[in-house]
Amino acid sequence: MRETPLLRRGRGAVSNVTGRFESLQHCDIDDGWSSYAEPESKVTTQWRDDCNRSIITRNQSPDIHFDRSINPYRGCEHGCVYCFARPSHTYLGHSAGLDFETKLYAKRGAAKLLRAELSKRSYHCEPIAIGVNTDAYQPLEKKLQITRSVLEVLHETNHPAYLITKSSLIERDIDLLRNMAEKNLVSVCITITTLDRKLARNLEPRATTPGRRLKTLEILSRAGIPARVSVSPVIPALNEEEMDVIVEAAANAGAQAAYAIVLRLPHELQELFPQWLEQHYPLRAARVMKAIRSVRESKLNNADFGARMIGSGPRAEIIRQRFALACKRCGIADGRDFELDCSQFVPPVPGGQLTLL
Repeated sequence: MRETPLLRRGRGAVSNVTGRFESLQHCDIDDGWSSYAEPESKVTTQWRDDCNRSIITRNQSPDIHFDRSINPYRGCEHGCVYCFARPSHTYLGHSAGLDFETKLYAKRGAAKLLRAELSKRSYHCEPIAIGVNTDAYQPLEKKLQITRSVLEVLHETNHPAYLITKSSLIERDIDLLRNMAEKNLVSVCITITTLDRKLARNLEPRATTPGRRLKTLEILSRAGIPARVSVSPVIPALNEEEMDVIVEAAANAGAQAAYAIVLRLPHELQELFPQWLEQHYPLRAARVMKAIRSVRESKLNNADFGARMIGSGPRAEIIRQRFALACKRCGIADGRDFELDCSQFVPPVPGGQLTLL
């Protein structure tokens, strides 16, 4: 018997590999009858409320330029096969594969929780990153508008924020973002992994097309909102060669800065990504996996601070130098940081009522 890939139109993962915390392993097999797969030929997206008690996640990582973030959703319908957040779905008893992109959790109380946390006397204002783990503007946001409600609280309190997304839906919130930008309270990053529509459709099946993301960059820039591009992840021997043209296209669209992160394959991704390669690019699969190991010390992942974002070794150094030169040629900054103003923050009034004094 052989395991059968669960390739489905509009989905990224080609299997629903069991999470590492489960005691039993489940897999689909071909028993020769082929009937078992028919009821599961189409997987629909489901969502439920996330019963979280806090909304701001804090970190002490030296690899990133912020110490707190908000993720309005768990799981992401964009279905990006390389997403480093996939393994986090196993904490919920789900698979990092198809479950990650079809079983979503929404934090509909996010704005209320945020207001409560910002009201605490002990709260110290620093920029909040939104949509770091999963995209805050994924398709479900159009219906639930959780990210919009979070932005409204930040706008009201003059709290600075970083946003990162692959979606043109962010254009909906230009009214808030423009006002925040006038006070140096916001910057937006658009992720562009490839300009090849076929590769993008396979890598990121339900995300906005690359051309439309460039248009979003242009619209944000024209609105006076500081915008940058994330050329991430750089996948050695797959989209690596596109770095220069993506940086140039983004610069022409108005991006002020750019940065790149080399592909990471933590936990279940070490099984999911090779499966995806074998399904979509079988003739290149072995070369791509060898190239990935060449920037990860002969492994598929290196979680060490200082190396996990940029890789190590000669090939990783060449990627870094090429990217820096591309930014220099296009006249944009090479980096992830935007200095935002934290001095204007005004804590929200508890309960939403004004005080007499």
